Amino acid sequence: MSFREETRAWLEENCPRQMRTPGSVTNGGRHAKLGEEQRAWLDRMASKGWTAPTWPAEYGGGGLSVEDNQILTEEMRRINARAPLAGHGLTMIGPAILEFGTEEQCLEHLPKIASGEVRWCQGYSEPGAGSDLASLQCRAMADGDDYIINGSKIWTSGADQADWIFSLVRTDTAKKHEGISFMVFDMTSEGVSISPIELISGSSEFCQTFFDDVRVPKKQMISTPGNGWTVGKRLLQYERTSIGGIGGSNQKITTIDEHAMNYLGANNGKISDPAIRDAVTSLRMDEHAYQLTTRRSAEEAISSKAPTFMSSFFKVYGTEQNKERTELLVHIMGTNGLGWEGDGFNGGELGATRNWLRSKANSIEGGTSEVMLNIISKRILGLPD
Repeated sequence: MSFREETRAWLEENCPRQMRTPGSVTNGGRHAKLGEEQRAWLDRMASKGWTAPTWPAEYGGGGLSVEDNQILTEEMRRINARAPLAGHGLTMIGPAILEFGTEEQCLEHLPKIASGEVRWCQGYSEPGAGSDLASLQCRAMADGDDYIINGSKIWTSGADQADWIFSLVRTDTAKKHEGISFMVFDMTSEGVSISPIELISGSSEFCQTFFDDVRVPKKQMISTPGNGWTVGKRLLQYERTSIGGIGGSNQKITTIDEHAMNYLGANNGKISDPAIRDAVTSLRMDEHAYQLTTRRSAEEAISSKAPTFMSSFFKVYGTEQNKERTELLVHIMGTNGLGWEGDGFNGGELGATRNWLRSKANSIEGGTSEVMLNIISKRILGLPD
C-alpha cells in the first residue's frame, strides 16, 4: 500500500467528524480547553508525529519527507480536516531550536511542543523597539549560572495563555546587533507579569509583558552569547513563512462557496449573484495558484534546512490574500457583516466581523509589509539600496 493510501485510510478512521468542519485550532498548553473530539484528534495525530510531520521522530515528529508531508496535507484537505495543533511552538521556536539548539534543548522542548503540552509566546518588540528591533533594551546580566533579566516586551501574542517565552535580550550594551542573545524561559518564573492589550476587534490576544529580576539558567540560552540576532532573524523567516500560510488556508477556501449561497441563495447549484460569483471564483483561483507556488517553493528548497528570503514574499502575498478573503466574507453578509453585538447577529457573523478587523494587523505583525517589500527588492530582485 502506498503512503497516500495508508494516510487516507488512517485519516478516515481517526479524524473525528467534528474535526472535519471549520472551527478553532488549539495552540495547546496548560490553559487549553479542549472538547472530547478535539483532544482525541490532537492525541491521535501527536501519536503519529503528524502534529510536526517533518521533525525527526526522536523529537516527537513524524520524520516525513517534504513529498510525504505534501501528501498528508492534501489528504487532510480532501476531508476538510482541521489542523490538530497550531502556534508559535510549531512554526517559530521549534524550527529555531532544531537549527540552533543543543541536543539537550531539542529533547527538552520539541516533544512537548509536538504533543501540545506547552504553548509558547514571543518576546521581541519593545515599547521603543518595533521595526528597529535591534535597538531593544531588555537586559540580561550574568550572575553565576544564571542570567537576571529586566525590561519589558510588547505585542506578545498570547502571553497570558503561554507556558514559555522565547525572547531577545541584551547581554552587551557596547554593541548593537552583536550584543543580543536569545533566551527561553518559563512564564511562571518569579518576576514575570502580564498586562493584556485590548484590540479594535474586541479581543486581547496581545499583551505587554514585564520582567523584573527574572532569574533564568544560562543553559536556556539558544546558541551562544551575542548570537541572538542571527537566531532571531532566522526565526522571523520561520514566522513570516507561517503568516504567509494564511493566504492558502485549507478550510476557508473550501467553504466560501457555501457561505455565499447561504446568504445570497443559489441558482442551479451556483451562487445567485453573478458579481459575487466572479469574486469568489477569482479568490479561489488566486488561493489555488498560491498553494501551488508555495508547494513548488518547498520542493525547490528540499536541500535547504531553513527558509529563504522568499518567506518575505509569501508573507506579503499571504497577508493580502487573507485580508481580501475576510473582506469578501463580510461583504457577502451585507448588513449582517456589520454586527458587533446583540441578538440580531449569530456567532459566526460576529466572528467574521472581528476576523475582518483582526486581518488588518497581518500587514504589521512579523515585519510590516513595507519592510518585507524592502527585503524582496534587495534580497530577491537584487535592486540597489
